[in-house]
Amino acid sequence: MKTIQYIEPLFRPPSEANSLIFQITNGCSWNKCAFCEMYTAPQKKFSTKKEELVFEEIEIAATTHPETRRIFLADGDAMALSTRRLLAIMQHIQKHFSSINRISAYCLPRNVKNKSVNELKELKDAGLGLVYVGAESGDDELLRLINKGETLASTVDSLHKLHSADIKASVMVLNGLGGNLFTEQHAQNSARLVNESQPHYLSTLVLSFPLGETRFLSHFPANFKLLDQNELFHEMDVFLQHTELNNTIFRSDHASNYLSLKGVLGKDKEKLLAKLHLAQTSPEKAHLRKEWQRGL
Repeated sequence: MKTIQYIEPLFRPPSEANSLIFQITNGCSWNKCAFCEMYTAPQKKFSTKKEELVFEEIEIAATTHPETRRIFLADGDAMALSTRRLLAIMQHIQKHFSSINRISAYCLPRNVKNKSVNELKELKDAGLGLVYVGAESGDDELLRLINKGETLASTVDSLHKLHSADIKASVMVLNGLGGNLFTEQHAQNSARLVNESQPHYLSTLVLSFPLGETRFLSHFPANFKLLDQNELFHEMDVFLQHTELNNTIFRSDHASNYLSLKGVLGKDKEKLLAKLHLAQTSPEKAHLRKEWQRGL
């Protein structure tokens, strides 16, 4: 019997652990960010899967997992596909799965720029309920240095567009990305980004290098240094203090984080700051993750 074909490695957000995954694209169409090595292996060169093969895999999965309620469209850049192709895929999913309540995907801000609000509303109506937007930072200088290909304005504009289409956005910010030279501006401008966009979900991950730091550090001045644990807590402290969010579900519980933080911003802002202060002043009482417990 035929099965779903994946080109490894395959990545998905932690919250999609129980989702069925269709790899409708491979790799990332941008793939130039200094911090990211997820799609640098030769077999991860960006490509799109043939539509008829995607349809076939949807039909196969519908017979083996008919009870599926959530589907994640991989890889890192599924939203790079045209609205026509995305609609065709999602309509095929809806045709063959009777219990689907959410389809989600990673989404670069530039993917949204190339689609109208009406097109995004069509995708919403077809089942696209959530996209994960890797903002990384709201600081334009830092975004330029890491070769993100985005600005604070381009990311905020895309998030507003998604909101207009009633598609929920989960925004990701990288704790530690500012290093010793840019930590304050990274924290403050990242808070500005989320304040201006008011995302439904917000998460922070700690900058990590499973394949080594050399490639990342080559983008920065020689005196740029990565942050230690306490400096990471300080950067997060500054970030949270500058947030002015109304009802954003916040998660900083990815395995890369030393300290797990969960709450709703701004309702739980002071409680989260208190946990951060404890981690900085009395780490032995803060239930921090050990190094061996951290990872991607």
